Amino acid sequence: MTPGALTALGWSAAALIGLAFSGLGYTVVRAFGSGAGAYTDSMSEEASRRFEDLFLFIPAKRISDIGRAAAAAVFLLCFVPLFDHANPVSTVAGTVLGLTFGVLALMAPSKLLDILRDRRRRKFNEQLVEALGSMSNALRAGFSINQAFESVVQNGEKPISQEFGVMLQQMRVGMNFYDALQSLDKRVGSDDLTLVVTSIDIARRTGGNLTEIFDKISLTIRERMRIERRVQTLTAQGRLQGIIVACMPALLGTAMTFIKPDLMIPFFKSVNGMAAIGLTALLIAIGWFFISRIIRIDV
Repeated sequence: MTPGALTALGWSAAALIGLAFSGLGYTVVRAFGSGAGAYTDSMSEEASRRFEDLFLFIPAKRISDIGRAAAAAVFLLCFVPLFDHANPVSTVAGTVLGLTFGVLALMAPSKLLDILRDRRRRKFNEQLVEALGSMSNALRAGFSINQAFESVVQNGEKPISQEFGVMLQQMRVGMNFYDALQSLDKRVGSDDLTLVVTSIDIARRTGGNLTEIFDKISLTIRERMRIERRVQTLTAQGRLQGIIVACMPALLGTAMTFIKPDLMIPFFKSVNGMAAIGLTALLIAIGWFFISRIIRIDV
């Protein structure tokens, strides 16, 4: 076989191998994209349903669009400053950082939902104390338990009036009283409300005095809230220290980048710089984990 034929055969083999790897890469990327799209749509639908529990009616498609736009913006923000065709280490680091923070941005609606749900739950618990007193007075006046709930709906504030209103609406369409209470308890997710629901069920089965039960539960919730506020006051210094320790390296790095860009940009694009940044992030995460465990006190 002539040298020209061998050369042509080698190029043909290389072209076939390249074509095979290109096809494999295209298949993997397409499968990954399809899976990521399906996961995003599923997560958006779940987030939309949970937003509806908070009486925030946001379409799932809008949540998906916001998450993808935020992920793309964060990826470009991390990738573009580190992209360097002459420095593959910097380019790979920018890609990894962009993908990492992009995934976090994609999950931002779910995290925002958890924050809103927690704030709504705390506000509900604060209003539950006054609602129990109002319901106790209504029962003493001769009202039924359903009428006591209706008085809270008419005179109460959001979110407790909304949640009790949904419960009464469920009862009007045929759901029995106990199932409506269980639905309310599951929807709100409050330990205080669970105590109230359990007490109502026990009183319904045994014939207990609901007015006294509501008064005692109200007193218990007030005392627990007082202790929680005291604990929050005593642990405020620890929380502030954790926030300062976590934010200080990022703030100093940003300030130094604007003050001395000719010094910091090569550092960010070097292997040692990437290793130092990764180690710093790991140590900050470990420190924040231990600080959060120390200041977390369940009452």
